[in-house]
Order: sequence, then C-alpha cells, then structure tokens
Amino acid sequence: MRKKSSFNLTRRAVTAAVLFGALAAPFSQAFAADQYPDKPVHVIVGYPPGGATDVITRLIAQKLHDKLGQTFIVENRPGAGSNIASAYVARSKPDGYTLLVLTIQNATNMSIYKNLTYNTEKDFTPIAQFMASPSVLVTAPGLPATDLKSFIALVKANPGKYSYASTGIGGSPHLAGEMLKARTGIDMLHVPYKGTAPALIDVTAGVVSCSFMTTLGVVKQMQTGQVRPIAVAYSSRLPELPNVPTMAEAGLPDFEVVSWNGLAAPAGTPQPVIDKLSTAVEDILKSPDMQERIKELGGQAVLRSQKDFAAYVHSETVKWGVVAKSAKIELD
Repeated sequence: MRKKSSFNLTRRAVTAAVLFGALAAPFSQAFAADQYPDKPVHVIVGYPPGGATDVITRLIAQKLHDKLGQTFIVENRPGAGSNIASAYVARSKPDGYTLLVLTIQNATNMSIYKNLTYNTEKDFTPIAQFMASPSVLVTAPGLPATDLKSFIALVKANPGKYSYASTGIGGSPHLAGEMLKARTGIDMLHVPYKGTAPALIDVTAGVVSCSFMTTLGVVKQMQTGQVRPIAVAYSSRLPELPNVPTMAEAGLPDFEVVSWNGLAAPAGTPQPVIDKLSTAVEDILKSPDMQERIKELGGQAVLRSQKDFAAYVHSETVKWGVVAKSAKIELD
C-alpha cells in the first residue's frame, strides 16, 4: 500500500484553510457591522473649528451618535487645503473608526499639488454626500455692471483692470475665476486671500472687483447688497436669491461651481460598515429639522449614496483637472 505523502496532506490542509477563510470572511465582516460602532468614531475635518463645514459636520456627528449609540468625535486637522487631514485618514486603519469629511478640495487637489501623499479616488471609499453649497458670482456694489452680460463686456473692454478674489491658490473660487476667464476670454487679475472673510471685506469695499462665493456664511451679505450677486453657478436658482439668474440663464451654459462635502472612510473598510453609515446619513438627511438647519447655514441638504457619491467625486476630479491644467495652477 502506498503511503500518502506529507506534502499532499499539507497542501490539502492549506487549501482547506484558504477556502474556509474565504467563506468565513463575509460572515466576520457582517458580524463586525452588527457590532459597529462599539467604541468612539473619529470624524476628521481638514478645516479650523467654527466654519460652515465644521458646524455641519458636528450636526451630522451628533445625529450619528443618537442613531448608532456611540460617540462620533469631530477632530479638526486644518492645513494645506485639507491635505493634512486627508493624508492622516488615508493612513488610518480601515475599520470605520476614523472617517474623513471629503470636500471639493479633495477633487481639486488631485490636479494642483505635485507631491500629494494620498489619492482621493484610490485611498478613500465615499460613504455619502450630505451637503452642497452653490457658488455665486458676486461683484463689488459700486461696479458699473449689474448682470453677467454687462460684467463680461466691462471686463473685456478693460483687460487687466479688474480683479477677482479667491480664498487661496488652488481653491474652488480660484478655479472658478480661471474657468470664467477661459470660457469668456476676459482678462482679470487673481488676488488670493487666506479665507472667505478677508476676501469678502475687500470685495465689499471695492478693493477687488468680484469673486465666486458660496452661500455658506455669505448669503446675508448677498441678500442685503453688501456684495452684488449677478449669477448663480448652479443648475437652478436658489430659494435664498430667487431673483438672481443661473449662469445658463445669463448666457453661459454648463457653468457650475458647487462646494460639497460628505463622509468617506479609508479604502478597504468593510462594506457592511460603509453600508451602515450610508444608511444612517440618509435617514438623518430625511429629517426636515436637519434640512432646515443646513439651509440656515447657507447650504443645501444633498444626499448622494455611496455609488453616486463616488461617481460625483470622479467627475469633479476630472472637471477641475482640466481647468487647473489649462490655467497652469500647480503647488508643491
């Protein structure tokens, strides 16, 4: 009788172990999701405390606590256009206990920074978008142009005379200004500021001619005429500014600039955990109270599920990559 070789027995044992592991993995992930979260979850924000993104994130975090029964700690790690926070989360353990507030800067940064230590589309799994804030082209109140057509004509007749403010090099207001220049052929000087507040002050005073600003925290200044809103860079008019036309209505189609944010996790986070968080955010955004609170802050409650959010992040990355390359915007 021939003896079975120990090699064949070992190989069968290894094969059986691998097969068992493959079959057991989905069950262990499902069990983990059932238990999740069983300790505090850290939600990382790449901006300082007190801004609209931070405030809305804290509202969502409190609701997640109420719904899932565990503390969601909002942690601010500002700097480098959210790159510090993003790199930190990208290196974190993919277990659902460290999440990132993904924003439009995660899409624009992909084309602007030469030495990124993370990849927005490869290193994160989008969970759900929860807010959007359309941009509005606003001008200094004393500028002799009251609509988009007259504004373009004025600037085109005076190349280099007028300027536009941004919240910093590479941010969406900067890219929006460059896209406007490319689409219309106008020549304006870019004036970068360190945030919305100083940019708003100088546009209000007429030091700078115009800017693309979101309604987050600035809608009252738009409504009261401290700055003059002349066109909304969105697919529809805004309830807060019902008399301000969209860019398309004003003669410039397919011109949308929207600040957005949502939750994301490190790539490799178990799908059942992603699904649980996505469902929880969806339920939270269905609340009229939450929708109203976000509206009061100048945003819109916009839910995109995981698949739709991932597709949107991709489309935004491609869109702003074209603008950045055309304008030769690049940072170290």
